[in-house]
Amino acid sequence: MEALNHKSSSSLDKNIYDNAKNHFLGNFPESLPIEQAYVHIGMFLGWMIESGHYSEFFEDEAAVQVIRFKRREISCTILSEMWDGYLGHELFDKTGNMFTYYYYGGGLYRKDYETVLAPDLPSIYHVKDSWENFEKLSKKIDQRFADWQKLIGD
Repeated sequence: MEALNHKSSSSLDKNIYDNAKNHFLGNFPESLPIEQAYVHIGMFLGWMIESGHYSEFFEDEAAVQVIRFKRREISCTILSEMWDGYLGHELFDKTGNMFTYYYYGGGLYRKDYETVLAPDLPSIYHVKDSWENFEKLSKKIDQRFADWQKLIGD
C-alpha cells in the first residue's frame, strides 16, 4: 500500500475507473433495461458525494446534481446517467482518487457490491436502485474506507 500512497498524482490523473458503456456493450443481460448498467456506478458516485471526496471540478459542474442527490430527489442510476455512466479521476479529490484506485480499481468494490446486494441475484445488474440498497452498501464502503485509512496510516 505504501506504493499507492506515493503514486504520482499524474498517474492517478489518467484513471477511468468504470464506464457503463463497457457493461451494456459487453456481457449484459438482454432481458434488463440498459439503466441497470448504471446502478453500481451511481451507488459508488453517490457514496463519494455523501463522503465529500469529490473534486472542485465535479462540484462546479454538478452542483445541482449534488444537492438533488443529497435531498434524495434523484436516484443513483439517474446520477450516473447524468455523467454518461462515467467514473473517472476528475470527479474526485486526491483522497477520493487514492481510495477509488485501491477499492474500486482493485476489485474490492465489485466483491462487496455482489456480497452485500446481489448474493442471490443472477448478476450485479439485477440489483434494484433503491435508497435501502444504497444505505446497505454505503455502510460497507464506510467500513472499507476506515480500513483503508488505517492501512495507509491516515
